[in-house]
Amino acid sequence: MTDERPVVVIGAGPAGLAAAAELVARDLPVLVLEKGDRAGAAVSEWGHVRLFSMWRDLVAPAAEKLLSSTGWRRPDDSGYPTGREWAEDYLAPLAEALGERVRFGARVTGVSRLGRDRVVDAERAEQPFTVRLRTREGEERLLARAVVDASGTWGSPNPVGGDGLPALGEAAAAGRISYRIPDLGEEETRSRYAGRTTAVVGSGHSALSSLVSLAALAQESPETKALWVLRRGEVGDAFGGGADDQLAARGALGQRARAAIEAGHVEVVTGFRTVEVRPARDGLVLVGEDGRRLEQVDEVVALTGFRPDLSPLSEVRLGLDPALQAPVELAPLIDPNQHSCGTVYPHGAAELSHPEEGFFLAGMKSYGRAPTFLALTGFEQVRSIAAHLAGDHESAARVELVLPETGVCGGAGLFDDPTAAKTDTEADTEADTVGCCGPVQQAEPGEPVRVP
Repeated sequence: MTDERPVVVIGAGPAGLAAAAELVARDLPVLVLEKGDRAGAAVSEWGHVRLFSMWRDLVAPAAEKLLSSTGWRRPDDSGYPTGREWAEDYLAPLAEALGERVRFGARVTGVSRLGRDRVVDAERAEQPFTVRLRTREGEERLLARAVVDASGTWGSPNPVGGDGLPALGEAAAAGRISYRIPDLGEEETRSRYAGRTTAVVGSGHSALSSLVSLAALAQESPETKALWVLRRGEVGDAFGGGADDQLAARGALGQRARAAIEAGHVEVVTGFRTVEVRPARDGLVLVGEDGRRLEQVDEVVALTGFRPDLSPLSEVRLGLDPALQAPVELAPLIDPNQHSCGTVYPHGAAELSHPEEGFFLAGMKSYGRAPTFLALTGFEQVRSIAAHLAGDHESAARVELVLPETGVCGGAGLFDDPTAAKTDTEADTEADTVGCCGPVQQAEPGEPVRVP
């Protein structure tokens, strides 16, 4: 008998909506649950940021087929959209084409098997999934034949603390700490940073983008200063390949960040792992694990990566790598110590499977804490998952994607510069395995550090 229960997809972002389009193409019932009020709600929150990838690589094939029937016109493949443009010109029309298959304002709070917690074996695989959600009207429970969690990692930024835990005092200082790239195109945000000193913590392209933006602000407001705080011992390859970078937009961003440092708008502190955020007069002081203290800053921008929120999945039997929190078969393929986004082998249902048959993590969330993710990878993931759920195991196992060799792709670009860039996801990372631009001047424990 045909199972009429839908495949529930969590998240109406790029991967989630692509998954829905793939399932529709295979005549499988699907329901997308999105906690936000629009398609690409998380993408819209970094709408001022421009992507590294061109439009050519940002439209899922199944989604384009669905959209073509609505009269949708594909943007110029050679353009680099901002997050806002990606959401408005592609994700929103795609959600509209999917119609009632997408529900907004529906926050998933739990997933399990009908009548079975994670301990119970008896007839487990025969039971449908139960999906608990919360809406404005209250709580609901839905039954699903399968679940694809494509909710991303945007809501779970890593802390300032260098050991993965919030630094002492970090929560109390929340009013002066941002975990996103500031949108200096907004007057209110601009006034928050103009004429003030900001510590930018992180070594990825999101950090570079913030530094370049703050340096530009310093041209108008000379008292504006930025302090680049890295856990690395030196800057190393954080600037990318410059003019030789295989992603031209990424290389341009690195060159601009280097120029900002050389011009004196940005000072660099390396080998600094924050353990405490202390209030001081009208600002904050960061304290390192070696006892060093940085000079007082007014604001902190923490861009140290993201992690998956697994709390709604506590009753699902997951098979996750203990380090990356990615599916165990996928983790060796995406280890950021070994791979960039272009060297990750395209993968699908087999690598994304869990002990809980019929449950999949897809998109950025499937990468756990690994940062090097491309939208193209997510599109291939959900194509394979849809084929698997449709019983087309030959197609599910077939690789239908060739990725460009692009190097480490974590990062973000600038809201006003099409030559600067962002990855195909929200993610960025503090990679501690390579270095920065020379060690900071050493000081005795407890003494403030003055950056040369």
